[in-house]
Amino acid sequence: MPVAQLDDRAVILISGEDAHAFLQNILTQDMDDADQRGAAYGALLSPQGKILFDFVAHKHQRGYALDCRADVAEALAKRLGMYRLRAKVEIAAAPDLAVFTAWDGDEAGRPADPRLEALGARWIAPVGSVEANAGADDYHEHRVALTIPEGGLDFEFGDTFPHDAAMDSLDGVAFDKGCYIGQEVVSRMRHRGTARRRIVSIHANWPLPEAGAEIVAGERPLGRLGSSSEGKGIGLVRLDRLRDALEAGLPVRIGPEEVTVALPPWATYVFPPSDASES
Repeated sequence: MPVAQLDDRAVILISGEDAHAFLQNILTQDMDDADQRGAAYGALLSPQGKILFDFVAHKHQRGYALDCRADVAEALAKRLGMYRLRAKVEIAAAPDLAVFTAWDGDEAGRPADPRLEALGARWIAPVGSVEANAGADDYHEHRVALTIPEGGLDFEFGDTFPHDAAMDSLDGVAFDKGCYIGQEVVSRMRHRGTARRRIVSIHANWPLPEAGAEIVAGERPLGRLGSSSEGKGIGLVRLDRLRDALEAGLPVRIGPEEVTVALPPWATYVFPPSDASES
């Protein structure tokens, strides 16, 4: 069973008697889920409803541990501090803690990754306290094979709505918990069905290029490629444009080469009807 310490992730501890209420009022996930299941996936949004940071919130003996991209951890902690006001919470980096994950084996006793069961287990522990036999690259290959997007890799922070990043399908948005930052925009997109950009699976019989490569059908751009590994990739595309291309029999390409595009098997979204107007 592969076990990896994710060195590209960092941990921020949120502690204090108001920690639960503080996070519940600003994040997209329901912190009750973190309490009950050990972890909850979600994001901190802008007031305009766009993802500023995505992360997994873990229940921890010292409060809650947010596992986020290491290169944005300082910015996330600073942003959280802006909302602290008079709440009795402490926000601090935890360099002594690391993110671990295990998959394709018996992960009993460890919290499951809250996004998708097939991802395996995901937990927080002291750095070096778990014997690892795999690395972050192995984990990302596993993640990409399951078409699970991550912020900063498969979608841009500050320019992506939760629906674009499939957070509604991956249990990253609590639609019934009440208000949080950006909640009105997210709820409106859900009820009006206005999301057009969505995460898709990319398959190729050749090595895919670097993230950011344009995905096209004919001469029309569909979106961009994100992470890829072993001929599999994650794309963020306009579903209405992809639908039109598939109905017209146009090949979908990245560069000069043709690729196969499909909705992930876990997706709760579908192609929009042909008469849907473009946004």
